[in-house]
Amino acid sequence: MKKYLLFIFLFVAAGMTLSSCSDDKLNGESVINPEQKKQTPFDKWLKVNYVEPYNIEFLWRYDDKETDHNYYNIPADYNAAIKLAHIVKYTCIEAYDRVAGINFTRQYFPKMLYTTGEFEYNNNNTIILGTAEGGKKIYLAGTNHLDKFLGSVENLNTYYLKTIHHEFMHILNQTKPYDTAYDQITGSTYLSDDWSGKSGATGYLKRGYITAYSQKEGREDIAEMLSTYVTNPQSWWDTQMAAAGTEGAALIQKKLDIVRTYMKTEWNVDIDVLRKEILRREGDVVNGSISLTDLSIN
Repeated sequence: MKKYLLFIFLFVAAGMTLSSCSDDKLNGESVINPEQKKQTPFDKWLKVNYVEPYNIEFLWRYDDKETDHNYYNIPADYNAAIKLAHIVKYTCIEAYDRVAGINFTRQYFPKMLYTTGEFEYNNNNTIILGTAEGGKKIYLAGTNHLDKFLGSVENLNTYYLKTIHHEFMHILNQTKPYDTAYDQITGSTYLSDDWSGKSGATGYLKRGYITAYSQKEGREDIAEMLSTYVTNPQSWWDTQMAAAGTEGAALIQKKLDIVRTYMKTEWNVDIDVLRKEILRREGDVVNGSISLTDLSIN
């Protein structure tokens, strides 16, 4: 008896619902209103200078989906993002254009650059300057600090540009693997995450590493080797090799030889020519030879 009454109740309710719906007229206007982003002069400049020639998206607006929620962060300042976009295009993208050809850059340079305002700080006294994801995206942090670093090539490289070359090397390695003999040169002395501790902070040159971070693992070592080499003049490199001593310098030289061969054989890129081009362009930025704020479109 209870089942029968329940069935009747549900049937009547369903009938009432169907009858009610049949009398209503659906509104053709969606209740979901996606956010409309007004096109700024910067957006138009990016379309002409990044999207159209390279199919690269430079994201400067804060995007929750692209941001690592494990770190405190803030949006990039509009004017700082404009300057950074100019610098990246002139010193990195166009440097590879000049040395490897625009088709190389179009094919292999990551298709997304995403920048936020603050650096990402770890609890071990290290800072994340940038990351690469799957060969498609380079994330750059600390955009809002850019102005205080503009007067120094060393600072620009330390906080921004070396990161791009480092992450791009990861992308190239993911596309065409490097010789695994590289990882064996100092294979027994990598420190994993301890590279940032007391044991890794000093003496790394004598152990055959060009930077402290190189001690983390082989793939970080080779990315550090390339990015450090192309963003420093030969005089700096010679000083580091002298400080490394005979054994350390020999190990670093073996690694550099593999990088040189890899870049030339796999990508037809002469790293000495690339370094010369990058340093020339970075010098232009620091001495004010190029405008970092011009948004005119030819």
